[in-house]
Parts: sequence; structure tokens; C-alpha cells
Amino acid sequence: MEILSQIALTFIPGLGNTSIRRLVDLYPDEDIFALPASELKTVFADHPAILGHIQGKSSFPRAEQELAFCEKNRIRPLFFTSPDYPERLNRAETEDCPALLYVMGSADLNPDRPVAIVGTRRATPQGRDNTDRLVSQLKAYNTPIISGLAYGIDTASHTAALDHSLPTVAVLGHGLDRIYPAQNRPLAKRILDNGGALVTEYPSSTAINPRFFPARNRIIAALADATVVVEASDKGGALITAAIAASYHRDVFALPGRLTDTYSRGTINLIATNRALLARNADDIAFQLGWPLIGRQATLDGIQETPRLSPDEQKIADALRDSDHLTLDELAAATSFSLPKTAGILFTMEMAKQVRTLPGHLYQLVKS
Repeated sequence: MEILSQIALTFIPGLGNTSIRRLVDLYPDEDIFALPASELKTVFADHPAILGHIQGKSSFPRAEQELAFCEKNRIRPLFFTSPDYPERLNRAETEDCPALLYVMGSADLNPDRPVAIVGTRRATPQGRDNTDRLVSQLKAYNTPIISGLAYGIDTASHTAALDHSLPTVAVLGHGLDRIYPAQNRPLAKRILDNGGALVTEYPSSTAINPRFFPARNRIIAALADATVVVEASDKGGALITAAIAASYHRDVFALPGRLTDTYSRGTINLIATNRALLARNADDIAFQLGWPLIGRQATLDGIQETPRLSPDEQKIADALRDSDHLTLDELAAATSFSLPKTAGILFTMEMAKQVRTLPGHLYQLVKS
């Protein structure tokens, strides 16, 4: 199916992302607009309005206008079947991820080790400093930074990525004919000038609408292997992004601040309720994601010696090797150890970076 037809599908009233994906899965090698009338009537028997739009190609004038805008402004429309479409977005556990993305810029949307960094729009100086420090450490892992170009921590994340020569992708809640907030236009230009990208599911002329920003958060969460929350109050978009990332089975981290700070409440609560892992630094993230450690916990030559396991630790390792993750009770049953003994061995192995703790009180073997 040609790109014009793909764009035209997204402009048909009542035909959402889920329906488009299912329709294309049903006819993977066909142009939907070229299907025989009898076939279309069968598929859309219960949706005569959609059938009328497809048969009349009523969305083509708007699609042609959008394609011309894309060509003029060097924007890549990426349908979900394109090899350049973000594979992480396609494998997110929701059918409502965008069928079509508009991408301005040259960034690879299928990179290694991308991390999303989000947080409050009312970032404190400490929050901005913590963001810069974390991104500077992630430089050792060549980590692309994903965020939402909003005020506060989003702005600090993109800025830090650029300052430390890391690629960065900004996901927008509006079309690419504008930048919101307007104060971030220079930042958006800097992102593009340095090999980054601006990404949105919304076509040009889409009005700024607050309800689009929570929807934007699902793309931020899906584009990354992990989401880090830096400063958040009890409510807000950053916590929504963290919850979405967890629903996609992506790791969620929180970088805590002072216990008494308003914008530390959200991050501390995420950690206290086991909805996020503690991120003191980039090595904490690398360890949980199974990246080769090259920061402060690695040896000078980049090779980390693997400590020898005791017989009891070997039993724990063998049990975890046979399963992706196990609870404390399951490990105790598998090894015939008491619960206190199992917990003590796990603590020792975790300190030695041989075992990692996952959300939900699960344990996983760190593969060397």
C-alpha cells in the first residue's frame, strides 16, 4: 500500500489505530482502497459510514495535503509496517499504538539502549542538576534519551543529552507545524541540528489540546527500554508515563530527592510501593537492564571479574537459570532452603551483582 493510502486511512472518521492495524493484518499485501466492493461490504457491513469513506476515497484530499506538507518539510511518515517504524512501539502490549508516525529529523528510532527520562514541569534546580548528572553518566553507554519537550525535566533531559553529545528524540502531542511550548523552539531546532528527531502521531494543523499529552506519554514509554522519573509530585504526566511503561513490561526507575520536597513525593512513592527501581546513577540502570557495566563498578580494563559462587549460591543460580524469574517462596521451594536462609543468600548475591530484584518481589539471575 502506497504511503498516500496509508495516510488516507488515518483520516477516515471512526477508523482508529486498532482498526487500521487489524485491517492491514487482514489484507497485508492489498491497498485497502482498491479492494473489491463485495469484499469491503463484507468487512464493513456494520460500519456503513466507514465503508462510504473508503469507497468514495473522501480522505484523499486531506491526505494529499498532508503528504505535500511532509515533503516540503522533510518529514517522514512512517506506517507501522515500515522497517523504519519503531519496533518497540509495535511490540508494546496495546493495539492502540499509532498506526502512523510523523518524524522530523534523522534519529534512528530503533537504537540500542534508549532510555526515557520524564518528570515534573516545575523542575527544581536540584532536579535539573540530577538529570544532567544522570545523562552525563549514561554517555558512557551511548544511551539515546527520549522525552516529551515539555517544561521542566523534559527540557532538562533533552538539553543534557545535547550537552553530552547523545542522540535525543522528542515526542510531541501536536503536529509538526508548531512547537509547544513556544519557548522550546530553539531546543527543538538544536535537537534536529544534532541528529535527533521530533516524533508525533498527529498531522499538521492539529490544535493544541491537553488531552493529547497523556496519549503522547504512551509513545515515550514504548520507545524506550526503561523509563526514569526525576522529580514528580503525587500526580501528573510523569507518573502516567511510568505506569504505562510498566504495563508494557519495561523497567521503571525513580531518582529520589529529599524526603520533604514536594517534587520528590512521586518518585519516593514509586520506590516505596515497588513500582519503580532506585536509580542512584547510570550503573543502577545498566545493571538492571543487563548492560555490560562500564561505569564506576567496572574494572579499569572494562572487564569485570565474576565472583565464584558458594555451593548454596550455586543452587540459587541453578534454580534461576531454569526460569526467567522466581519469587522468594519459589526459590526456597526449589532449593529446599528455609525462607530466612534463602533471603540471606539472595541479599549476598544481589550485593555481588549476581542477582537482580525486579518489580513485584521477583528475582532474576544476572547473565554474565
